[in-house]
Amino acid sequence: MTDGYGIPLGRVLAGANRHDSPLLAPTLDLLDGLGPLPDDITVHLDAGYDSDKTRAEPTARHLHGRIAHKGEKAPIQANQRWHVERTHAWQNAFHRLARCYERGTTVIHAFFDLADTIITVRSLIRRAWTTHRRDKRPKRRP
Repeated sequence: MTDGYGIPLGRVLAGANRHDSPLLAPTLDLLDGLGPLPDDITVHLDAGYDSDKTRAEPTARHLHGRIAHKGEKAPIQANQRWHVERTHAWQNAFHRLARCYERGTTVIHAFFDLADTIITVRSLIRRAWTTHRRDKRPKRRP
């Protein structure tokens, strides 16, 4: 789960080749630990989540769910998911996470926490270059 800028907010780990829809409820439960949230949160999901059960999950939590329909061309909300996909690509750049042979979930969570921390700091620094101007700012490296 990420915010609108792609900063990781939470994760639910599961084994490989597992469908994502059963993990939707535990992932949305992570929102409770984030503190006060805006009133109008929109959850963007792809067509893999197109079922009555998964459509009811965001509604039960008073969230707006925008879920693509199976068999139809992806509507505009599909381009809102690229933040999540980009964050997954950033996490896969940490090769220790791309192929994880660890058995203990504590170790796996520690690796993901470290990667998410690095991703968050890099994103905040990147955004600060354009939002916080100062006269003698160091020049950006190519």
